[in-house]
Amino acid sequence: MDERRNFVRLLGGGVVVAAGAVALATWWLHSDIPAAALEIWNGPGNEPDPRRRAVAYAVTAPTAYNCQPWLVDLREPDAIVLYCDRERLLPETDPYGRQALIGHGAFIELLGMALAQQGILASVQLWPQGELPSEPRQWPHIPVARLRLSGGGAPDPLFAQVLRRRTPKQRFDMGRPVSADMLQGLTAIAPVGGVVRADGTVDMPRVRVLRKLCAAAARVEIVTPGTALENLRMLRVGPQEILEHRDGFSRNDPALRLAIAFGQFDRNVPAPEDSESFKETLQVFEDQAHTAMGFVWLSTRGNSRTDQVAAGRAYVRQQLRATELGVGLHPMSQPLEEFAEMAPHHAAAHDLLLGAEPPRNARSPTLQMMCRLGYPMAPVQAAPRRAIGDFMMA
Repeated sequence: MDERRNFVRLLGGGVVVAAGAVALATWWLHSDIPAAALEIWNGPGNEPDPRRRAVAYAVTAPTAYNCQPWLVDLREPDAIVLYCDRERLLPETDPYGRQALIGHGAFIELLGMALAQQGILASVQLWPQGELPSEPRQWPHIPVARLRLSGGGAPDPLFAQVLRRRTPKQRFDMGRPVSADMLQGLTAIAPVGGVVRADGTVDMPRVRVLRKLCAAAARVEIVTPGTALENLRMLRVGPQEILEHRDGFSRNDPALRLAIAFGQFDRNVPAPEDSESFKETLQVFEDQAHTAMGFVWLSTRGNSRTDQVAAGRAYVRQQLRATELGVGLHPMSQPLEEFAEMAPHHAAAHDLLLGAEPPRNARSPTLQMMCRLGYPMAPVQAAPRRAIGDFMMA
């Protein structure tokens, strides 16, 4: 509501004085995400191709910063081949591509569930042409996975939650605790091949320590020039940008749109720490961290590319389970990011949650996901997704 009052104040100050001011103000004050950017959440409709139907569900998978880094090849009959879209990686916040491959794991899990819903069994072969190297700048254009399709798929009960799943980024209700039973329901997810371990806490002394860690790590991300600019490059402001990109962070609030229109917000320069823009951004992250009513995390015994994909498969199942249980689950990815300036917080997260040193190689115990728990104080809106055709390889 503050942004609406600010906009009305600006109108009263003479920014808009024409006879059409009321209509224009109504348009500016409309802050919903354009419906066309959310159409994927309505399902595949009458799409006749079972593989494309499955992909329509899979692209709702969560990814770091909503970057959607997937390419799908349907040219081989009775198969789906998944590639990484190397143009959609995040070299500053995800310098080793770990989070990108977690996103691929989530995609594979939803794809398999959507195929099974149609009676199709998908046998997943990871790295059919070899595993990707550690440096994304050296990644060749080779498949992440090949899914061979046959009859006999059995529906998964969690599939009913796929189009209902949301990632809550707002404050949680601090007057509503998360029960130990609820936590148990989230950490009891079936591991993928025994690779992934799920743990969590709703013990408030421990939660408070993790809140502080997440808030401090978020500050590092927005004060480090490279990661701050990467965040700004993923920011989509206003209906036109949101519809054009259908990815990243969507903001349609009037105050920010007005600031951009009048040249008061520059996405090519990180905001100074004494600026209102910086303070408001930091406040958003601090509100997220300090209203956490519990935390869950996923770890693997190693940190191979296969481990990362397995973590993504487990994570999306955990999100679907949270949707089924009616609790909010929101990744707090900053403490697990691997750029140099985050190293102290990365080490602290591994010490606090695993009692281990930060990973030094592919065989080290690794935290793959860390999420806050709680009950959102307002309805959670879906995030935009690109059209199915944008993911298809010719």
